[in-house]
Amino acid sequence: MKNLKTIAIALLVTVSTIASAQLKKVDVAKSNIAWIGKKVTGQHNGTINLKEGNLIFKGKKLTGGSFAVDMTSLTATDLTGDSQMSLNGHLKSEDFFGTEKFQTSKLVFKKIADKGNGIYNVTGDLTLKDVTAPINFTINVKGANANTTLKIDRTKFGIKYGSGSFFDSLGDKAIADEFELNVNLKF
Repeated sequence: MKNLKTIAIALLVTVSTIASAQLKKVDVAKSNIAWIGKKVTGQHNGTINLKEGNLIFKGKKLTGGSFAVDMTSLTATDLTGDSQMSLNGHLKSEDFFGTEKFQTSKLVFKKIADKGNGIYNVTGDLTLKDVTAPINFTINVKGANANTTLKIDRTKFGIKYGSGSFFDSLGDKAIADEFELNVNLKF
């Protein structure tokens, strides 16, 4: 009987916690993700689109979030014409993101530490190419906006093409293991 009461109380606390949480959908049309990929001889940059996303708040405090990104929308913005088409094709190939097979990537917030002033340290699970690995970053939330910069080590997701960490003698053909995402969310 005592265990039954404990379970009932725990269930009530869980239900009231969920009921007090506010799910705020991200406006994917007004939000944006810009990427930067670096190599020995320079860098490329571009954009990628959010498919869907939400942030969860308890009062004004961020408590969760999840996002899906449309990997097929990956495009370089620093090039035009044939050069752009060539880079886009290579980034979407199996050498990099394999977007024909892996059309969506996902990020789910797992742990959030409130640093005050709308700044949170987040630990999340990022899934790229069907591989999930933890990622840590800081997100800044102000009003109906949030922004963050994520640095992602692509080799943790099996993306090793041109990596000096895995291949010798690449010289000026080496591509940095980390790429950067600058994310601006509107909700």
